[in-house]
Amino acid sequence: MAGSWDRSYDLGSQSEDSYQFERLHIEPIYDAFICPLTKQIMRDPVTLENGQTFEREAIEKWFKECKESGRKLVCPLTLKELRSTELNPSIALRNTIEEWNARNEAAQLDMASRSLSPGSAENDIMQALKFIQHLCQKSRSNKHVIRNAELIPMIVDMLKSSSRRVRCKALETLLIVVEEDSDNKEIMAEGDTVRTIVKFLSHEQSKEREEAVSLLYELSKSETLCEKIGSINGAILILVGMTSSKSEHLLTVEKADKTLENLAMCENNVRQMAENGKLQPLLTLLLEGPPETKLSMASYLGELVLNNDVKVFVARSVGSSLVNIMRSGNIQSREAALKALNQISSFEASARVLIDAGILPPLVKDLLFTVGMNQLPMRLKEVSATILANVVSSGYDFDSIPVGPVHQTLVSEETVHNLLHLISNTGPAIECKLLQVLVGLTSSLSTVLSVVAAVKSSGAIISLVQFIEAPQKDLRVTSIKLLRNLSPHMSQELAEALRGTAGQLGTLTKIISENIGITEEQAAAVGLLADLPERDMGLTRQMLDEGAFQSVYSRLIRIRQGETRSSRFVTPYQEGLVRVLSRITFVLAEEPDAIALCRELNLALLFIELLQANGLDNVQMVSAIALENLSQESKNLTKLPELPKPGFCVSIFPCFSEPPVIIGLCRVHRGTCSLKETFCLLEGQAVEKLVALLEHTNEKVVEASLAALSTLLDDGVDIEKGVTVLFEAEGIRPILDVLQEKRSENLRRVVVWVVERLLRTDDIAYEVSGNPNVNTALVDAFQHGDYRTRQVAERALKHIDRIPNFSGVFTG
Repeated sequence: MAGSWDRSYDLGSQSEDSYQFERLHIEPIYDAFICPLTKQIMRDPVTLENGQTFEREAIEKWFKECKESGRKLVCPLTLKELRSTELNPSIALRNTIEEWNARNEAAQLDMASRSLSPGSAENDIMQALKFIQHLCQKSRSNKHVIRNAELIPMIVDMLKSSSRRVRCKALETLLIVVEEDSDNKEIMAEGDTVRTIVKFLSHEQSKEREEAVSLLYELSKSETLCEKIGSINGAILILVGMTSSKSEHLLTVEKADKTLENLAMCENNVRQMAENGKLQPLLTLLLEGPPETKLSMASYLGELVLNNDVKVFVARSVGSSLVNIMRSGNIQSREAALKALNQISSFEASARVLIDAGILPPLVKDLLFTVGMNQLPMRLKEVSATILANVVSSGYDFDSIPVGPVHQTLVSEETVHNLLHLISNTGPAIECKLLQVLVGLTSSLSTVLSVVAAVKSSGAIISLVQFIEAPQKDLRVTSIKLLRNLSPHMSQELAEALRGTAGQLGTLTKIISENIGITEEQAAAVGLLADLPERDMGLTRQMLDEGAFQSVYSRLIRIRQGETRSSRFVTPYQEGLVRVLSRITFVLAEEPDAIALCRELNLALLFIELLQANGLDNVQMVSAIALENLSQESKNLTKLPELPKPGFCVSIFPCFSEPPVIIGLCRVHRGTCSLKETFCLLEGQAVEKLVALLEHTNEKVVEASLAALSTLLDDGVDIEKGVTVLFEAEGIRPILDVLQEKRSENLRRVVVWVVERLLRTDDIAYEVSGNPNVNTALVDAFQHGDYRTRQVAERALKHIDRIPNFSGVFTG
């Protein structure tokens, strides 16, 4: 036995191991030690009345079986009947066996110690580990024997074995050695033992991984080892990952989860768990921990980067608690709560949860608007403003949530005035956040008009416009977004504020024309300018003087040529550029410089090309409107031919004269036309493109296109030739189709006007008179249109003899 373990015993079950290790002895075994029934060494020998000795548990079982089967009570060895079941402890024999066992176990322990070395045979190491397991399971007191024999470090060394079987058995043995033994666990805390165990967690779906998790679970019951495990880089991350694994063994997942529960005894571990996605321990401490722990957890929550789903979970779990701390805590607690609320309010769904938790009233009334002794430091006002901006961007119905006395809401005049006052009296950081609040409130159709009314009554538009030139980019961008939201409702006020020498208009133009990837700021800036009144001569004159239209034109051309990197803002940006550029066509009659610029840039050609910007309805609509404006000027810009003076004979005999024939003249405008110089739609081949848009699904595009075509039938041009042009472009049928469709009043007004002009041509009037659908549409317009539409419809009906013409009845 001194050299190695007896190889005649294989590595079987635990019961076989127990028997095996009891048979491994250094001294001869005596027959008196063996129980006749179990054939194993006795632990608690007792003697019967006939002097036979058995293991207590075995003979008691024998007596029970005899009684239950109704047999006579006999000695299992002699089979002779017994008069009594009295059992007398064999104390001397038991002591002798214990002494014998102690000597053998000491010898076996010594052999195990020698076997636990890297140079030993694998089977010897395995036998040694099995013996240690057997010894510890035999009696808890033996665990201190293992410790005193300094076997624990030797078992730990086996974790570095090249044999997977040895490593697994070593992990299994360490678990048994440390189970419910705090002293042995302390030894495990020394050195790199825990780090070595943690490394086994990275072995995907292996026996070693399962054993390592079980061992860590047992070790985590010690607070000292909790800190040790948490200090190992990656340990908590791997354990958290295991708890959410769908491929992991169920028992392993359960052990990993319980290990994390134990590790939560240490706040540092709780922080790590939260950082790695397991937030529940942190939230539990925030709700149930002592005040200083609540403060610590709230502070850390404010530092975490959370995904959106987690923000909603956190808001539902601790939102109300954080709101209460924010409302009534001391300054330190408020700061922690505010930072946490700032983090979780940055997602729409979680912000709505916080609104339901009552965040708005204390946030607005107690934190932002409080002045004097109780007001917050500016750094916390900034956080409060950020939270409010986050909450407002959720799109909630803020007109229904009271935030102050007398049912004041966020969009009440007094509240908006207070926000505007704060914006004017704080630093750039808070100004930016409060402007974001107003951006959110003006982004909703249900609240924008209330904010507009408050801005008008406060006279704050001048102050807001000044932020366009703010040196801080965030502040500048936010102010432009706010003004963009206000511009559809305050276009005249904004135009007046931008006119002048302050330079804001030039700054907007500079922002729009920057040759960079299209940004949100550029889209907002061009949208703001696009909403300003297009017929404001003063503003257009200033934009001409500052070269704004050239900059806008250049930027639009670069986009069309693909030179500008696309972005999600490209559509509103391009639409805004076209709208801004089109405003120059609204002042052609009053501004010669506008005509000169349209000729220089050949804008008529650009707007004709933009008619084919499929998918961009607003671009097509605005381009058609611009072409209508340009075409309106064609009759004024066309050069009429100079007819030669008649000769002598013609002057005496005019009946012999024939009108001179001049070729190359525009049929509609009766003069010399070109697209670039006179903006003639015929010369630009725009008629077919405008006719094609009459079948567009967007009625505003249809209306704008029809209005542009109507300029070919206007007073001052050859209407008959204009009708011919529309006929050749196959435009008559689409125009009549538009008339028959149920559209808006504006569109009906335009199409009825155009149809009346068409019906002045006898052939068209004759054909239409037989079309009941067109007749019905004209009658409907005559009966239900506005005053001007009814007048035009009446004339149209006269052309097709639906209404008699009485103009000559009462003459003479």
